[in-house]
Amino acid sequence: MHRSSFLTSSRRAGRNALVAVATGTLVLGAAACGSSDSGSGGSGGASGAGGGGGEKVGVSLITKDSTNPFFVAMQKGAKADADKNNVTLTVASGKQEGDDAGQITAIEDAIARGDKGILITPMSNGVNAAMKKARDAGLYVIALDTPPDPADTVDITFATDNRAAGKLDGKWAAGQLAGKPAVIALLDLFNDKIVSVDYNRDQGFLEGMGIDVKDPKKNGDEAKTGKYTGGKGGDYTIVCNEPGNGAEDGGRTAMEKCLSKNPDINLVYTINEPTAVGANAALQAQGKTALIVSVDGGCAGVKSVTDGVIGATAQQYPLKMATLGMEAIAKIARGGDKPKVSPGLDFYNTGVALVTDKKVDGVDSISSADAAKICWGN
Repeated sequence: MHRSSFLTSSRRAGRNALVAVATGTLVLGAAACGSSDSGSGGSGGASGAGGGGGEKVGVSLITKDSTNPFFVAMQKGAKADADKNNVTLTVASGKQEGDDAGQITAIEDAIARGDKGILITPMSNGVNAAMKKARDAGLYVIALDTPPDPADTVDITFATDNRAAGKLDGKWAAGQLAGKPAVIALLDLFNDKIVSVDYNRDQGFLEGMGIDVKDPKKNGDEAKTGKYTGGKGGDYTIVCNEPGNGAEDGGRTAMEKCLSKNPDINLVYTINEPTAVGANAALQAQGKTALIVSVDGGCAGVKSVTDGVIGATAQQYPLKMATLGMEAIAKIARGGDKPKVSPGLDFYNTGVALVTDKKVDGVDSISSADAAKICWGN
C-alpha cells in the first residue's frame, strides 16, 4: 500500500480520529544523503493553523537521513503542506545515521539563507552547538522525534513519548511470556553516541518488562540477570546490547552477534522496524524464532506485524510532527503564538499506539488492520 502523503482531508480526519481512540487522547501528531531540496509554497494558502498568506517564510527540515521510511514520510508530509502555509521549504539530511557533520552543515546553510526556522531530528548531542548558533541568529528551532539533551537546546520538541512507546512494548512482551524465562537481546541505535530516542525506548522497554534500570539515560548498565515483574513475572537474562544503526543490515549483524553469545534468545527488542526485519532474518537463518518488538508503525512495519515477523510495534506519526512544526514556524514568523509543551512533559507529545494482533490483558493496543489505515510510508 503506497502512502506518500495524506491522501485527502477526509481520510486524514479518519486517521486522526482512529489514533485518538487508540491512545485515549486527541493526537495532533501523525512517527534519510547529504543533499538538500528546496520548494516554494504558493501565495494562495489558507491561513489555518499555520497562518498561510503574507510573505513567504523560509523553513529548513533536516532529518537524520533520507532513506529511512520514517524520515522520508516526514519529508513528504512537509513538502505536501508547504503550499498551504506559504512556506519555502528546504529539505536536507545527514548521509546516514551518525552523520553529525552533515546536519551541522545544513544548519549553517539555513542560517546563511535567512530561514525563519529549522525543523530537525537531531543526530546526537554533537549538533547541539549548531542548533544554539541558529537560535542565537534568530531562527526558531524545533526538534522532531528526538528530544535533544538538554531539552532546552531547542525552542520546543514535537515527538512521540519514546519512553511510553518502549513501555508498551515491554508490557506486551512480559504478558506474552506468561511467566516463562526471558532471554533478551537489546538491539539499540548506537553504542558510541548518547541519543534520547535510543535510551528512552530501550530503558522504557525494560521498565515495561518490570526490570529495574539504574541510570534512566544510559543503556546497558542494568543487572544482566534477575527477575522481571511484568505480566506473571519470571527470570530474565540480558544477553546483549548491540547497535544496529537503525538499519536492516545492522539489525541482522547485531542479532548474529547476540546469537553467538547465547543461541537461546527468545525475546528481541529493536529500536525500529528495519532493525527488527534484519534481526528476524538472522533468526531464520539459524532456524530460530523469538518474540520481536519494535517502534515506528510504518506501513512496512505494520505488514510485518500482520505477517507475524514482528509481534508488536509502537506506532508513531512522523507526517504530523513535520507539518505541525512547519505550521508553528510559519505562524510565529507572522506574529502568532508559540506552541506549548504537553502537561507534565518537556516536549509536545504527538501520541503513540501499540500495534499487535495478539492482545494482552491490561495493555491498550490496536490491530494491524486498523494500524494499516493510519500508517505512513510504503
